Amino acid sequence: MHDFHYHDGTLHCEGVNLADLAIQHGTPLYVYSANTIQDHYRRLSSALNDLDHHIAFAVKANSNLSILKLLNDEGADFDIVSGGELFRVIKAGGTAEKCTFAGVGKTREEIEYSLNEGIYCFNVESEAELRFINQISSERNEIAPVAIRVNPNVDAKTHKYISTGKSENKFGIDFEFIEGLYETAAKELNNLELRGLQMHIGSQLSEVKPFVEAVQRVAPLAKKLKQKHDIKFFSIGGGIGIVYEDALASGNESWWKERGTNGTPLTIEEYASRLIPILKPLELKIMLEPGRLIVGNAGALLSKILYKKNGTAKTFAIADAGMGDLIRPALYQGHHEIVPIQNTSSQSETIDIVGPICESGDFFAQDQELPKLEEGEMIAILSSGAYGFVMASNYNSRTLPAEVLVSDKNHKLIRKRQTYEDLINGENL
Repeated sequence: MHDFHYHDGTLHCEGVNLADLAIQHGTPLYVYSANTIQDHYRRLSSALNDLDHHIAFAVKANSNLSILKLLNDEGADFDIVSGGELFRVIKAGGTAEKCTFAGVGKTREEIEYSLNEGIYCFNVESEAELRFINQISSERNEIAPVAIRVNPNVDAKTHKYISTGKSENKFGIDFEFIEGLYETAAKELNNLELRGLQMHIGSQLSEVKPFVEAVQRVAPLAKKLKQKHDIKFFSIGGGIGIVYEDALASGNESWWKERGTNGTPLTIEEYASRLIPILKPLELKIMLEPGRLIVGNAGALLSKILYKKNGTAKTFAIADAGMGDLIRPALYQGHHEIVPIQNTSSQSETIDIVGPICESGDFFAQDQELPKLEEGEMIAILSSGAYGFVMASNYNSRTLPAEVLVSDKNHKLIRKRQTYEDLINGENL
């Protein structure tokens, strides 16, 4: 579900006119719906009421301070992958005690910073990292809380760049080695507390079967580790997919009712109903690490059509947003529905929507049938709330866009647009 809809021919986010926002704040512009974020968090938490559960928002999906504060106020925990993300959570009003620190390449500085702040747990991804954390905590005469990430070797059937649960992926430790590594840690690494077990098989999963397969495989291991090492939690990761195709229509309640569970890659309710029976008997705290599910369809990137170009092979609409603002189509071949902010045209055309960056990979749509767009018109690139701004860059020395958070009929600028002076901050001649 989401809160983008047409009212009197103009696209709105909740009760705010997006044409007005684009004029007031300029384009490219990211716009987020607070209600959508809150609704997705609450629905997921409600669906898991039968479990002792904690939802740790994956900060890498969207790390704006106002988004993090919104989720912190909802009671969310946080899944972080860098010291910088921990810093952001703290600045947004959260604490390290609500954070689990994942990632394969934690540095000494990040580990020490996390220990200083009182991190809830490190999710460890190699034996070398486990020993390094023990070394650092020994030097500090402290006990570091850790969970080991198991790689269950389950195919998530998602894009190869966001698959994380196969043996050939860099994440986690092979299933066959896990029990032995916990034994080694318990006997030899005296400055560690074995607090949990973690897994994550990938992102944007379109069906429940891989989740069930992975949890069924790892749950008996979690039970053993609870008996032998008194672990407190089992983290099953994130990865529930969202609607990118026909995203605007899927925001309507009637659209969902007509299609049932086939209207989305995977509903929260189906996910919960299939996993709760496997997880509840463990009597462990169950942690989840959703990111895209919470914020993906809560955001849109607004852009203006600068030029139209008719060629012998294609027609191009050149927008003022580019791959530096939203890289998913170029990097993952990700689809985003593109709609005009003013829904006035009754004509359509087959067109490429491209950006101004000096790369042929700088596109948002190729050979798509879209409403006919004219120069000066504004468009919304939907489902851009996750892995949008967080992956933006200054390539071609382009300034980063502004961000706005909408709540009902109100909106707030939550990040100023960069200036040219911002581009060279920190550089010296």
